[in-house]
Parts: sequence; C-alpha cells; structure tokens
Amino acid sequence: MTSIVKLQRLFREYPKQFWLLLGASFVDGLGGALLFPFFTLYVTARFDVGMTTVGIIFGIFSISAIFGSAIGGALSDRLGRKKMIIFGLIASALITLLMGFAHDIQIFFVAAVLVGLFANMGDPARQAMVADLLKPEQRAEGYGLMRVVMNLAMTIGPAIGGFMAARSYLALFITDAVASTITAIIVLIFIKESLPEKAEGETHESFLKTFAGYAVAMKDRVFMVFIAASILITIVYMQMNTTLSVYLRDFHKTPPQYYGYLISMNALMVVLFQFVITRKTKRFRPLYVIAAGAFLYGIGFGMYGVVNSYAFFILAMLIITLGEMLIVPVSQSVVSLLAPEAMRGRYMAVFGFSWAIPAAVGPLLAGLIMDYGNPDWVWYAAFISANLSAALFLWLSTRTHKLDDEKAPAFS
Repeated sequence: MTSIVKLQRLFREYPKQFWLLLGASFVDGLGGALLFPFFTLYVTARFDVGMTTVGIIFGIFSISAIFGSAIGGALSDRLGRKKMIIFGLIASALITLLMGFAHDIQIFFVAAVLVGLFANMGDPARQAMVADLLKPEQRAEGYGLMRVVMNLAMTIGPAIGGFMAARSYLALFITDAVASTITAIIVLIFIKESLPEKAEGETHESFLKTFAGYAVAMKDRVFMVFIAASILITIVYMQMNTTLSVYLRDFHKTPPQYYGYLISMNALMVVLFQFVITRKTKRFRPLYVIAAGAFLYGIGFGMYGVVNSYAFFILAMLIITLGEMLIVPVSQSVVSLLAPEAMRGRYMAVFGFSWAIPAAVGPLLAGLIMDYGNPDWVWYAAFISANLSAALFLWLSTRTHKLDDEKAPAFS
C-alpha cells in the first residue's frame, strides 16, 4: 500500500499532459527499441559490409540530423511543439519502411539522409515541451522520468526484437513504423500545444529572425563549452549501441543475444533506479554530477579493452549505466535552465548537436580502428575521451556561478 500511495503522490506532482507525453513517448520508444539494437548487425549481415561502411551510414544520418534538428527546433519555437512532433513521427514511419524494403546499400544511404533530416525534426520540440510543462525545480526529475519510460521500452524491446529478427528483420521495420504512426495519433488527439504565449505587446518573429536566433545560443559561452564537453562524452556513449555488438561478436565470440541481454539490463537499471538517483543527486551541483558520470563512463567503456569474460562485460555495463543515469537527465535540465523561455526549442536543437556530431564521427572512427587497427583501442580511446570530458565539466564548474532554479550560470 505504501508503494501505491507513493506512486499516487508522484502522479499528482506532475501535470496530466506530462504523463500523456510520457505515454506517447513509450509507444514510439518501444518501436525503436525493437529495431535499433539490431541495426548494426542487420546492415553488416544484409549488405555484407564492414564497420567502416556502418560508420559512414551513421555519419550521413547524423550530419543530416544536425540540419533537421536545427530546422525543427526553430519551427517548434515559431509554429508550436505539437505540429513538429507529429511531423517527425509521420516522417519517421515512412522512412523506416523505406529502409526495411531497401535491397541496395545506396538506397540505404539515401534513407539515412532522409531519416536524419525529417525524422529528427520533432525531437527538440518534445524536449522543449517537457520544459514547458514542468516547473524549473521539476525538470531534472521530469527528464529522468522520460528516461525511465524510454528505458522501460528498451527493457522490453530488445527481447521482442531478437525473437522477431530471428524470423524477419523486415518485421522490425514495419513494427517501428506502426508504433510511430500510433504515437502521432495519440499526440494529435490527446496532447495540447505547450508553446508559451507571447507577452502582451510582443510581436511575432519573422522566419528569418527565428533561424537567426541560433546566433544567440552560439554566442552563449557557458552553453557552448557545455556542448563541447557533451560531444566528447557522447562519442564514448555512442559505442554502446553501435560498435560494442560487433566487437563482442567478432572478437570475443559473444552471441548477439548476449549483447541483447546487456542492453536490456542497462535499460532495466534505468527503469528501476533513474528517478531515485536523480532525486538523490539534486542537492549536488549539476556539473559535478555530470563529471562523475563521465568518469564512470571512462571506467566502464575502458574495461571492454582489457577484460575477456562475460561476467566482466556485465560489470562494465553496470558501471556505464550508473554514469548514464547521472549524465543524461541532469544535462537536459541544465539546457532548459540556460535557454531563454522563447528559445527552448532552439537551445534543445543545439544540444541535439552533441548527439548528432558524435553519431557522425564516433562509429566511423571506431569502425576504422576495428577494420584496420587494434580493436581494443576503441575502448582505450573511450577511456581517454571520457576522462577528458570529466575534466572539462569540472573546469566549467569553477568558471560558473552555481546552477539553481532561478538563475543560469554565467562566467565569473
């Protein structure tokens, strides 16, 4: 009964629209969780290509995603969050089908451009909607709850996806497309627009001025140093869902389903502990929390270059997951505090670059190392990059005033 009462209290703490957004995100996330963990295995097996080619595909996707996210972030601040979320979901469904039916690697390259450009337009809007709906002091926990929901999907998805992939990879693509379509319908019917209203007397920006607003974010020194450090750490994190599966399969003879177990364990830990950890770490400076997470990334990812048994692979993933739970929701909360209310979509879009750029270069660099060098150096480099990022976050914390709910940090 105590647990039920706690859940009821938690539900009442947050607005109904926030919970509806979480529910819609779960449906979409479940579709992606069926497919994404097996994407690298699918491409290498279906098209008989190496990891360098896979890295190029991720690079093409990520470069186009930078433009898609930038357009989506600006339009979400002008046209609204809801329209952009729905557009991104429908585009994602159509392009996922194109990928599933592609019989030629060149068509896959084209699909990678399209999915990056159009399917990612809704991501900044979704992140901005969370900030719109919640009070500043709720945002870190709110983003944590979003991660719980998405990782619940990741807990369920890979197990179902592995079962489906053994029979038909095409079924994974079709199911993902259906999930995106269902999510779009939920958003259309049940979720209200959250874009903050203009103050009385405030005029609407022109389209040109809306896009020119990115210059404000780019001139925000604290924000751009934060983005640079985030890029370093995300290059490391990207290896978990791209390089690791092939590395374990080819160099440690680990069956794909055992990689799936690692990913499911990662997601289950987030489901069970993310909210508690986010709430416990609220009393610490956000940049200290993120730096601690980056340090744990260095240990966890670095272990894959020096250990050989599955038990240690599990331990490494446990350490990585703890770091992930420290970094991701706190980072999103920091961005929401740094962003002016009228520019949340654009700031979230620029923050998305800290994922798009690593996705463009991380798998490609790792693929080159794996195909032409010592594969263990992927993990040695991850150790170095993660600790460099941790040091940069700590340095930034000495150059800023304390982050709180009222005031974003500024250089001393």
